[in-house]
Amino acid sequence: MKLFGSSGIRGITNKDVTVDLALKVGLALGRSNKKAVIGRDPRVAGEMIEHAIISGLVSAGCDVVRVGVVTTPTLAYAARNYDCGVMVTASHNPSEYVGIKLWNPDGMAFDSTQQEEIEDIIEKEDFAPVKWNMVGNITSYENAVRDHMDMIRKNSSDSKLKVVVDCGSGAGCTITPFLLREIGCEVITLNAQLDGHFPARNPEPNDKNLGLLKKAVKEFEADLGIAQDGDADRMMAVDENGVFISGDEMLAIFARYECNEGSKLAVPVDTSMIVDDALPGTEVIRTRVGDVYVAEKMKEIKADFGGEPSGSWIFPRISYCPDGIYATARLVEIVQEKRLGALRDELPEFPTLRDTIVCEDSRKAQVMEAVKSKMGTMGEVSDIDGVRVEMENGWVLVRPSGTEPKIRITAQAKDNIEELYSMAENIVKESLK
Repeated sequence: MKLFGSSGIRGITNKDVTVDLALKVGLALGRSNKKAVIGRDPRVAGEMIEHAIISGLVSAGCDVVRVGVVTTPTLAYAARNYDCGVMVTASHNPSEYVGIKLWNPDGMAFDSTQQEEIEDIIEKEDFAPVKWNMVGNITSYENAVRDHMDMIRKNSSDSKLKVVVDCGSGAGCTITPFLLREIGCEVITLNAQLDGHFPARNPEPNDKNLGLLKKAVKEFEADLGIAQDGDADRMMAVDENGVFISGDEMLAIFARYECNEGSKLAVPVDTSMIVDDALPGTEVIRTRVGDVYVAEKMKEIKADFGGEPSGSWIFPRISYCPDGIYATARLVEIVQEKRLGALRDELPEFPTLRDTIVCEDSRKAQVMEAVKSKMGTMGEVSDIDGVRVEMENGWVLVRPSGTEPKIRITAQAKDNIEELYSMAENIVKESLK
């Protein structure tokens, strides 16, 4: 049984992620944990799934502390005082999705071994409900957001920047604007009301979803624009000219400030050559796509920084959880010294194309086998996650999404990028027939 994808358990409400499944996750988790903290983002199904998980946990004898609607990094930080943390979220996915992500006290998501243990218990229904007088207690804690803010304030500097923040109606509403004001910024908010329908924009903070933010930054003559996803583990930015900064560029900018000569940097296989060129004295190690895999590798190699072009930035001195709140404060510090547009202009440029093709989960393995067979002779192949082929002119990556029914294609080249991308796209489409 495979429940966990590249970012926890995730799927469509009442179809892929049900009350019954959530109950079983709670029962399985409660077998080896005696005190858990649980939070959720504002999704419509969030409270329903939260109650089911809590029922399973207390049935297994685990005490549960509820912290309410919070960001994922807030929940991960709160987990330091418990055996584990549970976040009910589907992160950047559309409103019909819901999910469950599990956290260790050090702020790292459950690793592959821990995930497999939960899956094994659920598959075998090897639950261990306790006697009536051993059922766990349920309490609440109201200061999780304040605790997270205080930690970030201790690790960041004051600033007078004018910042436009697009919370996307997600959990970032509970913390990001307030933190920036405490830092000293002039803050203008967009979509800063909690709403699990995400009425203003899709939760994913990518270029096509941030038209309002780009316009607002220019209209208000702001220094910086910030956008977060539904649970604020992801953060992306717009420069002072209203120009979206790509994930690869953000990764390189953060890494330049976090890494030194001889540092180690962990990034997924879909990361641009920009990062390698921008950091000549840093060892760049590539991993499977998914923040949990990046965090695992960072911990293993003692990396100074890591992240994903999707907007997940991991600062190990703070936590092994991608923290879009701390990343916002850190970027404000960086931009206080030099404009974001100027930082971007210092980076090398390589044309990149990214897109997806719809593919049912049940067909992904078959399609990827065909893709590997057809692309395997075109260059140096890595199959750490999907099929990445290094060529003289650039590289192309074809990989199945870990969270959605899609095949993702990424191509980057010094020239003829459309030709390289079309080649991969045609191979995937042929394999789907």
